[in-house]
Amino acid sequence: MKRLALVFCVLVVLAAVAGTGAFLWAEGQVQTAMAPPGAATVEFTVPKGTSGRGLGTLLASQGLIRDARIWRWHLYRRGSFAPKAGRHEVSPSMTVAELATALESNPIPEDIPFVVVEGWRLRDTDAALAAANLITPGAYIAAASKPGNFTAPFPLPVSGTLEGYLYPETYGVVPGKLDVNALIQRQLNAFAERFFLPNKDAITKSGRSLHEVVVMASMLEREEPVPDQRPLVAGILWKRVDKGFPLGVDATSRYELAQWNDRVAFLKRLRDPQDPYNTRHRKGLPPSPIGAPTVASLQAAMSPKASDYWYYLHDAERRLHPSRNAEEHEALRRKYNVY
Repeated sequence: MKRLALVFCVLVVLAAVAGTGAFLWAEGQVQTAMAPPGAATVEFTVPKGTSGRGLGTLLASQGLIRDARIWRWHLYRRGSFAPKAGRHEVSPSMTVAELATALESNPIPEDIPFVVVEGWRLRDTDAALAAANLITPGAYIAAASKPGNFTAPFPLPVSGTLEGYLYPETYGVVPGKLDVNALIQRQLNAFAERFFLPNKDAITKSGRSLHEVVVMASMLEREEPVPDQRPLVAGILWKRVDKGFPLGVDATSRYELAQWNDRVAFLKRLRDPQDPYNTRHRKGLPPSPIGAPTVASLQAAMSPKASDYWYYLHDAERRLHPSRNAEEHEALRRKYNVY
């Protein structure tokens, strides 16, 4: 009996020691991060309706913790845990305890889509951002007027603005936290990814500078509603530039208007030969792009289609009618009542 009692006591002591060791090991794991300090942050999403215990498997699968059992142990020791559904910025440098605290904090605000429409001017984008309460009026224009604050794999304008280089598409923005400079840099990156980098060699072979291509593309975006017909229009316009004829692109006279469709102000500018954007009177390209062109317009400006045409107009249905000489052009004007 004495021997059995001794064995029992030894087993009890060993169990206690093992239990203490397991406890200390588990606590140590809770305080040990997967990565050393300074690891990059990542986004971790807490799905709606997921239990606190259920997050352990997700955290382990994304390399944020070693073992889901350690996560469950920590929650048991913690007593209460109320994660908030949504996206959270976390890091492998966080301990299990720090991760739990982070997932109870407010999630990252959800992005909302902001659409930069094809052909929009800086002032149009600025007005739309202000109307959506994303910026104070003028903030976007002010930022885009400082090209030196941004980087790109192509030459940015040395002076003036980034008009024409800020690619038009839908961008996710966070209400109340919009960084205007960051948005503009994203637009420049999109311009590089969508057009410049895939067409770098072709731009060089075109014989035109990137800036000339962008200026022409900005006019094509406004002039021709059908993308497939823009190379033909580009061919006509480049031919007029090269031969020293005025372009006659009325959209350029609208560029500096406060409201693009202000007809009274537009007609006044059409009669002003001193307006540098009046391409009815002045030869060559306008002083700057007149809006944000898409890839279709940029490619058309870079690769124009040769033809016998020197003129074109659009009828009331916006259908294109090119002509080979002034006589044909005037006949089409009368036919479609376009003046």
